[in-house]
Formats: sequence, structure tokens, C-alpha cells
Amino acid sequence: MDISRMIELFSVTVNNPIAKKAIKKTLRRENGTVKLDSYLKAFAEGEEVSTMEYKAIKSVIKTGLKIFGGKEEDLKERLRDAYWRRGFINVLTGLVEFGVRKPFVPGAPFLVVWDITYACNLRCKHCYSTAGKPWKDELTTEEALKVVDVLADAGVTAIAFSGGEPLLRRDLYRIASYAHDRGMFVAVATNGTLLTEENVEKLKDAGVGFVQISLDGKKETHEEFRGIPGIYDKVIEGIKRAVKGGLITCISTTATKINKHDLIAVMDTAEELGVEWFMLYNFVPTGRGDFKMDLSCDEREVLLKELWKRLKSTGINFMSTAPYYARIAMQEESSTIPTHFYNPNLEGRLKSLAEFIGGCGCGRFYVAIRANGNIEPCVFFPLTLGSMREFESGEDFLRFWKENETLNMLRDKDSIEICGKCRYRYVCGGCRARAYAYTGDFMKADPGCIIVEKKLKKASCE
Repeated sequence: MDISRMIELFSVTVNNPIAKKAIKKTLRRENGTVKLDSYLKAFAEGEEVSTMEYKAIKSVIKTGLKIFGGKEEDLKERLRDAYWRRGFINVLTGLVEFGVRKPFVPGAPFLVVWDITYACNLRCKHCYSTAGKPWKDELTTEEALKVVDVLADAGVTAIAFSGGEPLLRRDLYRIASYAHDRGMFVAVATNGTLLTEENVEKLKDAGVGFVQISLDGKKETHEEFRGIPGIYDKVIEGIKRAVKGGLITCISTTATKINKHDLIAVMDTAEELGVEWFMLYNFVPTGRGDFKMDLSCDEREVLLKELWKRLKSTGINFMSTAPYYARIAMQEESSTIPTHFYNPNLEGRLKSLAEFIGGCGCGRFYVAIRANGNIEPCVFFPLTLGSMREFESGEDFLRFWKENETLNMLRDKDSIEICGKCRYRYVCGGCRARAYAYTGDFMKADPGCIIVEKKLKKASCE
């Protein structure tokens, strides 16, 4: 059975008036805990709870298992993980609040990328935040802890602290630890130069579960890119320490004209160093990023195809913010992996999930927070939608998430110019940040896509 049909059937079950009412009641908090979390824990441990709500939830779960063909014991094992329960609740909330949509919209952002400071010890050519010195109005420690409370109460699954260089903010470990204690998965994106053994241990102690380290090419290329000579070896040592320290480690690279020739070598380095993930960022000309650095459509197409071929011979996990990667994967080998990330353990199942997962998650799966609390659709998309300083509770944030006009426009892939008529719109849809950077209108077509380029050329000749 087609997975989209399965999701539709499961949605019918979730939206049954009795089940829907029960689920909504369990999404309320009692003594600081979402009731549904307690019910899922009980289900995972095989405990019985004598309430009608629990029976309704258990019925929904069992119906879902029948529809999707899952094994109850496998689900119970996953539900013993607090992060997985949080994500599961987020999915159920999305189905209740937004229904079945292509692509799917969760009840709260799965991920919030938070630029915790704009202090930085490097001067990268492509920096979206033009980092260097901290802003005068950056959130104080107490304000940051309040933001964590708001996001946690809203049901956000994960926070990724970025910048600038987040390790330069002295209270990072306190804020990260607090976010971890509030039940969210915590990640940190760093340039790697400050990953001493002591700092790696402090990240682990703070509950950080994932560290993303920037490496943009071989030694000469990386140091040219990052603006400081002599840092390459520090970054490599930082990566080794993160891996040795037991952190889930990711090497990230932004693809530009400067480093396109080095990207396969960076992937090789990632595998040699034993990192688990490789992340390819789609360059967006914003901040210090110059339009001249951007790849042409042909260059991007060739690069993504090369990466696709390289991935066929590796065991490394892969993510990319380039939404066209999904389309290329479908065109190259339609039987497998048509999505913007690649995990070899999921091969064969991602194709059917692609339209549900979707391409660009901007404003749909995640949002960004600036160091001063301003909210943007993503870190590469400098359009202020509100401020975390305005919210007193998780309910305030969820109201914003559900009702903000810009976010709802970004979720409507059918209305995007050119991309909205493309057969790949639900698995790709183009990069909204790039459309905004090039045209000032985020609902315009992404000029980085070769299909868009051909259509625009054809239109200009008619």
C-alpha cells in the first residue's frame, strides 16, 4: 500500500471525533508533564491505565500499527526513549491541528536553530549572520532560559545552538543543560577550533547529543574560506576529540564556487575520521555571502549527482539543505532514497515517505531564532516574523506557529511560482531563502534549480 494512503487512513483514525477529543485532552499538561507522554510511557512498559483517554490512545496506536505494518514491540522500544516520545506527540499534534498535508506540518517545530551569539573567532566569507562581535541586544541568560521554557512547553523536539561561534558564549553550557533537562534534544553547530578535550566534556555533561563541525575543503581551501590561516589542523583535532568523546559528530560543508572541487575529499575525510553524518549546505547569498560565490545551476546539478554516486559506496549518513537533492535522487534511481537526507538503514522506505517528509523545512519543520530573540523562517532567511521576547508561554508560541501568515504561505507548496506546478514540489519545492535573496519574494521560483532555469529561458524566448 502507498504510504501516503496509509497516512490518510491513519489520519481518519486520529480525526475520529472520539479519538480526536481524547488526544486533545491528553495534550494538556498536568504537573508540568503532558498527559500523552505518561500514557505513551505506560504503553511502552506494558502498563494498563484505567481511563477512557488511555484506552482511546492505545486504540489509535494499535490501529496505526495495523495500517503501517509495524511491530508493537519495536514501537514500545522506541517509546521508551523520551526524545522519540516527544517527536511522536509532535506528529500526532500535527495531524490533529493541521490534518494530512503534503508536505506534513507538525504540531510544533521539530527543530529550532538558535543563534545564541554573534561573537566569532573567524571571519568566514559566506557567513549568513556577518558574525564577529556579539550584538548589544543579545538575550541575557535569564531571557534565554525563559525562551527554553517557552519552546519546551510548546513541544519543540530539538534545539540546535549556532552563531557566530556558540562556544564563545560563557553561559552556553548552562542554557544547553537546561534545554536538555526540559526534555529537548540538544545540538551545537561550531567551527571546531574551540573543541578542546575540556569543552567536549563540558558539552557532554550539558546533555549535548550532536555536534556539527564546519569543514569546507582541504587545508588551503578551508583556511581561505574561513578567513584565518593555520586553523585547519585545529578543526581536524576538534573533530577527532568530538568523535573520541562520544558525541554524535557531523561534518558540514557549504557548497560554493570556491570549494566545489574539494567536497568529495571532505566526505572522504569525514569517513576516515569516523564521523556519523555529513551535511551539505545549499549556499544562500545573504550576510557576507556574495552572489558571485554561488554555483550555477549546471555546477550544482553536477555536484549533487557526484555526491549521490559517492553516497552509494559509503556507510555515512547524509543531510542536505539543497531541496533539489530529492529530485536528483528520484531521477538517478527511482527505487530508493528520494529525500533531502540519506540514512543507509532506511533505504527503500524513504521513497514512500518523501512527499510526507517534504523538501525544504523552512517555516514548516523548523524556524530560526536570532541572538536577540527575533524569529525568522530559517537562519538564511532574514525576514523577522516576531520575537521570543513577546511570548510568555508555550501556548503563545504555538498560536504564532499555527497562525502566522508567512509561515502558512511557506507551507503551501502549490502556490510557489513555477515550483508549485512541478511534479517534485512536495519533495523539493525549491529553497525559499534563495528565492527571497534573489528576488525579495519568497514565493518566487528558486533560481538555483535547473528545471526553473530552463522554464525561465523558455518563457523569455516566447
